[in-house]
Amino acid sequence: MRFVLTCGALCALFFTAAEARTLKQDPPPGGLRPGESVFVDDGSCPIGQIKKVTGGSNRQYAKQGSENKRAGASRTVACVKR
Repeated sequence: MRFVLTCGALCALFFTAAEARTLKQDPPPGGLRPGESVFVDDGSCPIGQIKKVTGGSNRQYAKQGSENKRAGASRTVACVKR
């Protein structure tokens, strides 16, 4: 019984943490962790859709040896169904 309750509590925590927030404007640069998503209801998407913003790498470049290489992915923005 204790195992079932523990699993239920962990699932509830996971699904609550996985929900994305809804904002009125885009978060500032560096305001999202890599992979973190938020919904932005700013009217920029067609009716019935909302803008989904997913954070990328907050670092511009990573130095490796004598070369500068781009580090990580950039922030993505897409209109998705509500």
